Amino acid sequence: MKIEKILDIVNSLDKNAFLKIIDNIISCNPKNNKEIDKILSDNNQDLKSADNINIAKVFSLITEEYTDTIIAEFVNTTSQLDILIDIISRDGNAILKREWLGQLYEKEIASIIKKTQKLKKKLESEQSEISEQRIRDYNIYMACVQTAFTNDVQNNREAKITDDELSILLTLSLKLELSQEEIKLINYLVIPPEKLDIDNVIGSLRNIGVIFYFKKNNQIFVADEVVHVLRKIRKKDIADKYYRRILKTFREAQINLICRKHNIDIKEQTYELKVKQIIKEGISISTLLQNSIHKDGTIIPEKKKFINDLWKNGLQISSPFRGVTLEDKISSLIDYFEEIEKDEKVGISIEGYEKLIIELVEVLPTLKNQIQQEFEMQDDKNINSQDLLDFNIKPRDILDIISVEDLKKFITSKNIKSRGDLILNILDAYKDAENLYIENYEKIGFRNLAELKENGIVIKEAEIGLKFEDITKTIFEKLGFNVDEKLKKQLNNSKNKIDLVLNLGNNDLIIVECKTVKESGYNKFSQVSRQIKAYVDLAKEADFNIVKSLLIAPDFSDDFVNDCGLEFEINLSLISAGSLVNILDGFRNSKHKQFPYQLLMKDVLIKEDRILKAISK
Repeated sequence: MKIEKILDIVNSLDKNAFLKIIDNIISCNPKNNKEIDKILSDNNQDLKSADNINIAKVFSLITEEYTDTIIAEFVNTTSQLDILIDIISRDGNAILKREWLGQLYEKEIASIIKKTQKLKKKLESEQSEISEQRIRDYNIYMACVQTAFTNDVQNNREAKITDDELSILLTLSLKLELSQEEIKLINYLVIPPEKLDIDNVIGSLRNIGVIFYFKKNNQIFVADEVVHVLRKIRKKDIADKYYRRILKTFREAQINLICRKHNIDIKEQTYELKVKQIIKEGISISTLLQNSIHKDGTIIPEKKKFINDLWKNGLQISSPFRGVTLEDKISSLIDYFEEIEKDEKVGISIEGYEKLIIELVEVLPTLKNQIQQEFEMQDDKNINSQDLLDFNIKPRDILDIISVEDLKKFITSKNIKSRGDLILNILDAYKDAENLYIENYEKIGFRNLAELKENGIVIKEAEIGLKFEDITKTIFEKLGFNVDEKLKKQLNNSKNKIDLVLNLGNNDLIIVECKTVKESGYNKFSQVSRQIKAYVDLAKEADFNIVKSLLIAPDFSDDFVNDCGLEFEINLSLISAGSLVNILDGFRNSKHKQFPYQLLMKDVLIKEDRILKAISK
């Protein structure tokens, strides 16, 4: 769930700790201070009185500084921040009850104590199943942790690991290619964990601005933007769900090799359980693709060939794969999954997602439990499309956890095409074209054919203009307007053709013009103003009153907005494609059956936040 949505849910008291952290960062002159000042000064607000949209914008500008404040908390060796971050940054733990966090925390502490004791026995055994090289790596890192923690005692100071010592330990762990789980176990072998009171745990996480705690119903929220930061801090390059997608392209022999290199027990383990163990181990995807997946002695060209094949054939990504060096290629792969993570588009329509979930559970009755276990959700959690999207879990993420046998069973029961990629075949079968086009409306406006193809929309460039106009018509219809095609035909002539006519009744009309553009910032004001003036004249000649003319485009240049503000004859306002979709989403969740068109009368560039606030009342 995004920060903005969480702030809409919690009350002002529950926001205070988070806002205090941001306020402290702003007071220390962050890198993007000018942009932050502009956001707040444009609205004549300080942070506490700013609306939730602007608070989210400010957070996006101080992410680096926020990351540094969280990292600084790791100096407190009793905070158990590594354990807690690993819990709340998992895919299904972005929304959870106080009691459920307590259960997960207790389970994790018990597991760590058990694993550290087991690791200690292996390190002390003369016939350890861990390789000599790996024992050596563990002992080197453990000796450094012991020195960093205890050297203060020798100088009559409190035992702790300083910032400098922590950065050295981090560098050492990277060079030894230790997973986050291996680091955690060695750290807690040196400094045994003590179980903390759950209310103290929640208080500490809340005070450092990592969670929102809604006391009214004991609900904990971790914002998607915060989860992204926490993963980076824990050296998790991508979310677990994408890690799983990569691992499931590997053969079992390759999975076994990764397990052996990181001391993961694979005795009597199924393929799926081994994949789960690797994900939980916290091995960075960079380390895995550079070394863990390869046999000793594998040369760089072979490693590059492997990752090229992973991109094209394993993951079947159609967009170009960039990068010359192995490191560049891995960065490109990470960037690809980061873009997917940030993209709020579902891939199929939300209605299609809901239908898919319902029918999957009908055919595979155990799937609900599987989803709850895989994503660590509470047993009482509803499994529906909206709740899953609040956890940022999309249709592909659900299908990725289903076995091949069960996918085949589902495909057979629903008469879905079985040749080729099973998951892509299922997603294709549940696409709802109308809603899918609306969700990709802005990309269509930008004529972004590559991204549209990635999202399952194949369209010829020559057809984009008409498709953009057609989707605009659908959106206005969904807003409750009478898009009058018959009247449009009456008004149009061979020279002037209005895109859309919104008939308000009593001879009052709104004229809508639609424009697509490849580059950012639509800037042809003189051309479009002449067009719209001609349309206004057509309507006036037929005794109609134009109460407003609207121009819809994916973006507008500053010059265009300024020129529009000086024009008074055609009463023109501008709406970006992204804003129009967001207004539609807000309207769907409002009490209104007909969009109040008067809200479109005030601004030159229509501000969606003002409209969303107005229709939510």
